[in-house]
This record gives sequence, structure tokens and C-alpha cells, in this order.
Amino acid sequence: MGYKSLQHCVDDLENHGRLIRIKEEVDPHLEAAAIHLRVYEKQGPALYFENLKGCKFPAVSNLFGTVERSKFMFRDSLDKIKTLVELKNDPLKAIKNPLKYASVSLTALSALPMKVSSNAPISFGKCRIQDIPGIVNWPMDGGPFVTMPQVYTEDIDKPGIMSANLGMYRIQLQGNDYILNEEIGLHYQLHRGIGVHQTKANAQNKPLKVSIFVGGPPAHPLAAVMPLPEGLSEMIFAGALGNRRFRYFYDNEGFCISADADFVITGTVQPMQNKLEGPFGDHLGYYSLTHPFPLMKVHNVYHKKNPIWSFTVVGRPPQEDTSFGELIHEITGSAIPQEIPGLHAVNAVDAAGVHPLLFAIGSERYTPYLSERKPQEILTIANHILGKNQLSLAKYLFICAKEDRPDLDIYNIQAFLSHILQRIDLSRDLHFYTKTTIDTLDYSGSGLNTGSKVAFTVAGSVKRDLCNSLPDNLNLPNIFEAKLVMPGVAAVNAPQYIDEASAKAEIDLLNESLKKQDLNNLPLLVLCDDAGFTAKNLNNFVWVTFTRSNPATDISGINSFTEHKHWGCKGPLIIDARIKPHHAPPLVMDEKAEAKVDELAKKGGSLYGIV
Repeated sequence: MGYKSLQHCVDDLENHGRLIRIKEEVDPHLEAAAIHLRVYEKQGPALYFENLKGCKFPAVSNLFGTVERSKFMFRDSLDKIKTLVELKNDPLKAIKNPLKYASVSLTALSALPMKVSSNAPISFGKCRIQDIPGIVNWPMDGGPFVTMPQVYTEDIDKPGIMSANLGMYRIQLQGNDYILNEEIGLHYQLHRGIGVHQTKANAQNKPLKVSIFVGGPPAHPLAAVMPLPEGLSEMIFAGALGNRRFRYFYDNEGFCISADADFVITGTVQPMQNKLEGPFGDHLGYYSLTHPFPLMKVHNVYHKKNPIWSFTVVGRPPQEDTSFGELIHEITGSAIPQEIPGLHAVNAVDAAGVHPLLFAIGSERYTPYLSERKPQEILTIANHILGKNQLSLAKYLFICAKEDRPDLDIYNIQAFLSHILQRIDLSRDLHFYTKTTIDTLDYSGSGLNTGSKVAFTVAGSVKRDLCNSLPDNLNLPNIFEAKLVMPGVAAVNAPQYIDEASAKAEIDLLNESLKKQDLNNLPLLVLCDDAGFTAKNLNNFVWVTFTRSNPATDISGINSFTEHKHWGCKGPLIIDARIKPHHAPPLVMDEKAEAKVDELAKKGGSLYGIV
């Protein structure tokens, strides 16, 4: 089967007990998001909001809230699409076994986008930006945002759908200095296809035409976030995954319109015209603050008859986009490793906000004739990873050699970090990249998009056993207090961070106290504001450690040294993961919105028995 529309998908999920209706009136300002977050936390059903306060359109969220539900929606096409991506990575497989892959090749051909008549369902009517459900997720958000958009742009030098880009970039609908119904904000980050299109349009001093699709078959938003192999169109992917060709037409102003979408917003971005966008509660678990981003002049807002507004809630992982990520990994499989020689696996750790932390496994084959093994090929692979598309936005990369433990699970945080810490030579194996680009949403660095990176490169035999309790000889100054997070790792309560000079003085105090102690079995100390919270579970640990530190400024160590511009330490490594004055504030739920969820969870409410 293939869903013809978002309504078709909603009906199917409801018929199979995978979607519930929220019949009570819900305020789109904070309440809808609070309901979504609580239901997602319980791995509950998709949500259909029948009665949004002040809105004439209903809304749906949490469609992709569980991997199991996501697989259910694509139950008739998932295996074929996985094979299609596999063939894209290794076309020789089709030549070697043409009968096995014949049907998959036909799937790709039948998924070519289909141009249709302009009297498609989306042409039913028009509305204004103010008529769209104004979903606001977090108390400090700058206004309502589109959180499940499909943003379509074309290459000005190669117009047409086959060279177009479909991406998921956030859209601010109201707030700040935007003129209501006339202007909206378009926020995209580094290494995005839309950036290439805008660069080309700017060079010719021409406006960039943008079409924002919302709703439609669920294959469409998934295609917008999918990191596809080079040359595989998002629209072809959407067609193949949804068992329905991507249908489109051009309106009388020359904008591409998705015929199956529920809403389409069209507009133009003039060269170098920006306005302040934000704040917005984002997937690192903090607010991305106010910055200038492209200004989009609205032309039209189309909708079909009885449309459904689709949204999600972004926040500290795990969230609905976590399920997106797991589904993407299942579909793409070994696509990234095949693009980097010697790489076997890579994991952008979701609990750390994805971009801040990468785990990787590679091969170490440079000197197999020597008994002593050390990182060599591993370092080459690390450089390749940190120069690869969105992987290049990572701050921390931990990479080890497959030959040391072939069965190591890259998704087991404790097992992977233990493997690294048992083998790492802290005087040799850390490699820093300073004054470089990091994720736009990461405020741990020295400015927007600006920070540093570090690669922990590990190969060879075990160098230490990791302590299972705090060492008896750990003698900290009285302004510090430690709790064990996992073997070999301690979270250390430290004074509130004031400035770099104060932090240096505090770390110098630690160094003086610990430099003569044998702490080989405790290789990592993390300075934090709340050691109890940090040590409570591994998700807290990786979130605090890797979202609140900038490697070049926040990594230090006991008995540290610099030799020929290489930094290392002979005692434990220290990561200062305290909140700094320049950091963005963390996300905190609104108490009144939480009370609304509690009310709906009572007997007789729509959420009774679910949360």
C-alpha cells in the first residue's frame, strides 16, 4: 500500500490502535507540546488534536514517535528501499545478481516524480500565516515555528525537480520583527543543500524561490531529513518509500507545489536580506538564541480541503527525531562507512544531541609487521570523518580499532567508552582542531558556528583496569566532590563557573592536589554543576559532558604538557562541563502546561491510561 495523503495515514494508524484523538480544547501555546512530550516519554500513540484553541485546522504529532510505528507506516516498502540504497552504494551487486535486484530497480524507476494538473487537492483554497496553528513548544521560544517542514528549493543553474533539494529547516512564522502574514524566518545550518542554492542565486543577484510543504504522505518528511547518497533525489526517495510517486505542479508564479501536501507556503529570499530569528528550544536540550537568518517574503499559503497541520516537538533527546534517526540508520545501513575507506561504523550519539559526540570504529592496518600497535590509520580515518558533510560539525570524536575487539557495540555507550579509556594513551592519543566550525545550535564554543574539535584515537592493548569505585587515594580539595559515573569516570562537583581565569585557578588547585597520586585507573574527571545529576545515568553524563564543553578551552589534565605543539597529560583527563556565562539556557517545561497534561490524564480524559 502507499498512503495518498496524511489523512490516509491518520486513518490507518487509528484503525490499528496506533493513534488517539485529543478531543478537549488544547492551547497551541505550550499545551500541545507538553502533551506530545509526555506521550512520547511513555512511547505512546500518535496524537490527533481535534480542537486547537483559536485554530480552524486540526493537527497531528508523534507520528514517528516509536521506531515500531515508523516501520508499520512503511511496512510494504521498507525492505525494498533499504536494498535501493544498498544498490546506490554498490551498483555492481545488480550486475552480479540481476534477477534478485530487478524488482528494486523497477521500484526506483516507478518512483520518478510525476507532474500533475494544477487542480490537485492542494489547490482547494488559500489562507494566511495567522490561520496556521501557531504551535509554540517552549516558554522562551520567539514565536510559533514549523517543526515538520519540507523546504523545497531549485538550483538556479539547473532548474527542475531532479536537481532540487528537499530539506527540513525550521521556519519561524510569527514574532520578532516579522511582518505578520508577509514575512517568515528561514533558518538553516551549515552543510545544507539549500545553502548551495542560495549561494548561486545570490551570485546572480536573483531571489531564491522557496516552497514549504507541510503534511502529505509520511514518506515526504522522512525524505526531507534523509542523508541520501550523492545523486539520489529526495523526491525519488519519497516516491519509492511511500509506494506513490511524488506528485507536483508549478503555480502561476513559477513555484513548485507538492500536490499531496496539506499546506504549501511559497515565497522568495532576496540576496543578503536577513532578520533576527529565534530563540527556539532545540535538539541539544537548550535554546538556540536570536541571530540573523534569511528573510522569506510570503507569496501564498495553499491548503487542501480539510487539511491537517503536522508538527513535532524538539528538545533534549530522546525525542521524536530520535526515532527518525534510528529509522534512517536502518535504511542507510553502511552507506557512510562505504564512503570512507577503513571505516566500519559511526554513531552520532543521540543522548549527547547528535553533533557534539561521535563514536567510530575503523581499521588499523598500517604496520601489521610491528608488535606494538598505535593509532595511525585510525587518525587518517578520523580526519576523513571530520571533513565529511555534517559529520564535520562534530566536536568530540572517539575512534578505535576494530582489530582490538571485533564484537564491540558502537551503540553501547558504557562498553564503547570503557574500551577507549582502557587503551588510551593520554600523552599521545588526543588530537585537537582549533578555531573551526561546529554545529550552529551549539553554544559551547567561542561564537556562532565557531569552536573546536578533538579526536580520541585509540588502538592497541589494554593499558589499565578501570576502577569500579572511587579510589581510596583520591584526595580532592574541599571545594570539589566526586561521584563515580561508570568505571574509570568521575563527575566532580565544582564551584560555579565565573570566567577562564577562575577556572584555571581551580584546575591548578586540582593539579597540585592530584599530580603525585597514582590515578591510572581513573582516567577521566568531568567538572560539573551537579555531580548527582551527571552521575545518575549515562544519558545525563554524555549530555552534560559533551554539550557544555568546548574541547580547546575546556579540556585540561593532571600533569599536562605541550611538546612540539602536541598537548597531552600524564594523569587523569579533565573536561570542564560546567555551565558557562555564554551558554544558552537549558529547556524547562511550563508548569501550567504540565498541569493541563495531568488534567487530561485523569479518568475520562483523552490521555487516561496513557500517561
